[in-house]
Amino acid sequence: MHDAHCRNLLKSSLGLALLLTSSLALAQPLLPFSASYAADMKKIPVNGEASHSLSANADGSWTLTFNAGMFVARLTEQSTLRLEGDQLLPLSYRYERRGLGRSRVTTQEFDWSQGQIRGRHKDKDFTLQAEPGLLDKTTYQLALQRDLMAGKQEMHYRVVEGDDIDDYHFRVVGEKQVSTQAGRFNTVEVERVREPDAKRQTTLWFAKDYQYLLVRLSQTETDGQHYQIMLEEARINGEPVVGSAN
Repeated sequence: MHDAHCRNLLKSSLGLALLLTSSLALAQPLLPFSASYAADMKKIPVNGEASHSLSANADGSWTLTFNAGMFVARLTEQSTLRLEGDQLLPLSYRYERRGLGRSRVTTQEFDWSQGQIRGRHKDKDFTLQAEPGLLDKTTYQLALQRDLMAGKQEMHYRVVEGDDIDDYHFRVVGEKQVSTQAGRFNTVEVERVREPDAKRQTTLWFAKDYQYLLVRLSQTETDGQHYQIMLEEARINGEPVVGSAN
């Protein structure tokens, strides 16, 4: 009986430890970061650059920004958001693409008090019904990092894309060491799960020891075109991100 009691106590303690670990990961505060990446696209002999940053605002909200440029083309995405408990709450989103004759602007405003998202996409106004847990196209990336931090293996998100709401599904497929200009990192490899016959493929690698910062992204488009971004340098909460020697 004594042995059985000890085993039950051990199981309970382990279960509590796992629960606490998960809760701590979910409850982690946001930390400001900035990261720069080198971008390259096969079949195009000119490299581009990209940057990703999260910064705190005076009113308690946060601004999440992604910029990318290649040739004369530029893409900017920017969200404002709040963290309420362990839930990311998008407040506004703006997407802007310029250059190569394909300019476009999309805006989204999240009115949680009215339960609506209002915006403009392809020069047309739209209104959508809000849902609990709904994210935009940059805040889901932050949610993905936080869910990986919490040890999740499968991640599902409802994301406002353009003037519609889509389902995003991601899966952890393994771990790998990734070498970058900022050093070598132990990463979690994540794939976006699409339909079995989908030609577009997306794989991401996140640094386990650095708040699951994105260090590499690889994508193959439906036309077979392939591009990737690789980390050049980064800071988290003002501290430099430095991997081990390559």
